[in-house]
Amino acid sequence: MHRELPEIERELMLLGRHTAMASLRRDQPSDRLDRSAYTLLTRLRTQGPMSIGQLAEAFGLDTSTVNRQTAALLRADLAERIPDPDGGLARKLRVTTEGLRRLEQDRDWAIEGLSRVLSDWTDPEVAELSRVLARLNTSIEATEGRPWPRGARSGR
Repeated sequence: MHRELPEIERELMLLGRHTAMASLRRDQPSDRLDRSAYTLLTRLRTQGPMSIGQLAEAFGLDTSTVNRQTAALLRADLAERIPDPDGGLARKLRVTTEGLRRLEQDRDWAIEGLSRVLSDWTDPEVAELSRVLARLNTSIEATEGRPWPRGARSGR
């Protein structure tokens, strides 16, 4: 066992707290997405239309949980149901224009916040953080057997 694991666990816990506390900041968009909406919309934007079952499998969640979360997206006009583009029986969900607008608004807000936090970091330090976080996430995904789709760069 690596001797630094307790420190890494503490820092990850604090990172989660800081992310959650971001919702209390005054400069956030008034119609900010909740965490599940942001994550689901990001996955749908990245991978394309997906069924409830595919989303449940991708996130390792019960279909009832995904049903509840996607129902909220549908009610808010952030996602819409469409016939399966591949001809399957299950209807799929895709992000609406409004969903993309809100997702980009929240993403821009988050990136601006990161820019402020990392303003005194050098470009190589920011690049190293990006590399290490990507490696951590891909290791977690490999352990769970649920990879997140990524292109060469996962930006816009």
